[in-house]
Amino acid sequence: MVAFDEMTGSGAELRSAYSALDRWLKDTPAETLALRRSQAELFFRRIGITFAVYGDAESTERLIPFDIIPRVLTKPEWIKLEAGLRQRVTALNMFLADVYGPKECLKAGIIPPDLVYRNACYQLEMVDFKVPHGIYCHIAGIDVVRVDADTFYVLEDNARTPSGVSYMMENREVMLRLFPELFATHRIAPVDNYPDQLLATLRSVAPRSAPSDPTICLLTPGQYNSAFYEHSFLADKLGVELVEGSDLLVKDDVVYMRTTQGPKRVDVIYRRIDDDFLDPLVFRGDSVLGVPGIVGAYKAGNVTLANAIGTGVSDDKAVYSYMPEIVKFFTGEEPILKNVPTWRCREPEANAYVLDNLENLVVKEVNGSGGYGMLVGPHANKAQIESFRHKLKAQPDGFIAQPTLALSTCPTFVASGVAPRHVDLRPYVLSGANGISCVPGGLTRVALKEGSLVVNSSQGGGTKDTWVLDA
Repeated sequence: MVAFDEMTGSGAELRSAYSALDRWLKDTPAETLALRRSQAELFFRRIGITFAVYGDAESTERLIPFDIIPRVLTKPEWIKLEAGLRQRVTALNMFLADVYGPKECLKAGIIPPDLVYRNACYQLEMVDFKVPHGIYCHIAGIDVVRVDADTFYVLEDNARTPSGVSYMMENREVMLRLFPELFATHRIAPVDNYPDQLLATLRSVAPRSAPSDPTICLLTPGQYNSAFYEHSFLADKLGVELVEGSDLLVKDDVVYMRTTQGPKRVDVIYRRIDDDFLDPLVFRGDSVLGVPGIVGAYKAGNVTLANAIGTGVSDDKAVYSYMPEIVKFFTGEEPILKNVPTWRCREPEANAYVLDNLENLVVKEVNGSGGYGMLVGPHANKAQIESFRHKLKAQPDGFIAQPTLALSTCPTFVASGVAPRHVDLRPYVLSGANGISCVPGGLTRVALKEGSLVVNSSQGGGTKDTWVLDA
């Protein structure tokens, strides 16, 4: 399976977006690239940009490998991609409002009702509750992959607490420091205004009773969370307080933040805590991460939670398979961005096909994430394939399957020099009362192992700076 190379296309002819970068690579000795890579790693170590790998006995925190060769997208490519992202996130928000409200899409047979009602992320507490300004998913991370010059597929919708935006911003910062000569020869759309856009989005969705300058905080599970660096980074960039559950209290259905001057009312909470741990009075009673009574304050209309409780029902991988129909039902438009073709193993005919072709398919757990709980058939051994065969026979509802896509490749600096490696892209889409915004580019993740299609950092992947040419 031959992958589309974003630098050379389908053949050996250089694509124009990469012409200046190609000249720079040819003129730059490998020793210089290696030195710059070491400098980049030192920069990330100094600022402490790490992530934790749960269950890893060897190390609690790691650097995400950073590749110093940027990925380049043209302005027309981005315009089309952005239009598809806006359309998709609009449909996601309309879908969430519907399944927690009138349920018209279920009545119309667009999606099987049991996929919603039996979904572990469907929260009964949210049924018939009108969220502030009608927006459920304020921050979305939509994973997309490219297969040719014109086609991007959506691989996954992340509508709960999508992470990685700090890496997008820090990647750009280190590139600006180490490669000013490259920025002098390219007009690149900035990403450093993301915090301003996020802050404007959060302010716009404050309760209508909030003051014109609402108080916002970022709620983290704490320093042992895998994304804690990002939580502290974003709180600093936003200029808001980083709080843990113990820093907040609820009185008379109003949320307050403990300060040295006494309790201060909070209007908007950007929460990076999963639903189950958010309020021990409503969800897991053993949670010490959340805030007792916060759901009551939310339902009383005294605080906005971003993202809303229950958004996870929209990024379930079985629900994902119906997104083309969902987009068309709610927007009345054909989807601009396609889904990856998907077999729903809950359907007997589809499951039979998957069982017969496991060695050629990618099989994913419906609720899996981070590259775990999946089988990449062409790269799996017989024992792994047979293990998934047993799982599919025992619980087909828990899986979907997709063809092994030839993800596009980008030039990457590896031990042997510059070589193509497979990539995906996670753009970040913000939805507020002030509309939808999307910073040009996003986080490019790269599979650093030759031939690998798994880009997740927990599975050995790295990241790249993503350039959208502004001309």
